[in-house]
Amino acid sequence: MAGHSKWKNIQHRKGAADAKRGAVFTKLAKEIMVAAKLGGSDESANPRLRAAVLKARQNSMPKDNIERAIKKGAGELEGVNYEEGVYEGYGPGGIAMMVEVMTDKKSRTVPELKSIFKSNGGTMADANAVAYLFDKKGLILVEGDNITEDAVMEIALDAGAEDIEKDDEKVYAVKTSVNDFHAVLTAMEPKVAAKGFKITESSLKYIPQTTIAVDAAKGKEALELIEALEAHDDVQNVYTNLELTEAMVA
Repeated sequence: MAGHSKWKNIQHRKGAADAKRGAVFTKLAKEIMVAAKLGGSDESANPRLRAAVLKARQNSMPKDNIERAIKKGAGELEGVNYEEGVYEGYGPGGIAMMVEVMTDKKSRTVPELKSIFKSNGGTMADANAVAYLFDKKGLILVEGDNITEDAVMEIALDAGAEDIEKDDEKVYAVKTSVNDFHAVLTAMEPKVAAKGFKITESSLKYIPQTTIAVDAAKGKEALELIEALEAHDDVQNVYTNLELTEAMVA
């Protein structure tokens, strides 16, 4: 869509689902806790945690909340044990959907997700039913006022990235393999800072190989389903192969 960042909109967030600040902080805290649990509480040695904390700060999450989430994940404070999961489904117009969750009780989360799909014109699917339509990639967004393709390409390729793509006038998207994501991010961080640029987002995402165009009515129904899923406390991210148009979000 003209005037819209392709990669920043890849999850098709309209904002309504995450309008409540507390809900945003809950999702961010879960990611921080899982990152700390898997890789330790030292940000310098844990790129996933570093990326989670960066995202939390960008969303104005209080420092105390961030530190508490890190300590809970690392086992320094008592906390809930969250488990990651990915579920698949179909939405209105036949769009494919990938739903990432963090839950302390899958037996509760799965039926609730099925109900959301059913109530919004979609259906959950078996594992690997639509996953083949997506590529899981590392995505690093680099932003700067005087940013150039040559500057970003030099940094990215030297760090081992797969590709870069211009996102808008001030943003470039750097793509990596899943296995190389953390190493590329770690290598890029000091070089990006030295150029006066900044990394505004870094995470693993499900990127659709191709997008599907549907009519405006089906598109709006699909967005309603996406928002309903994103509003669920256990859902972290929703990815689809829906091709967004201005008519859908008008």
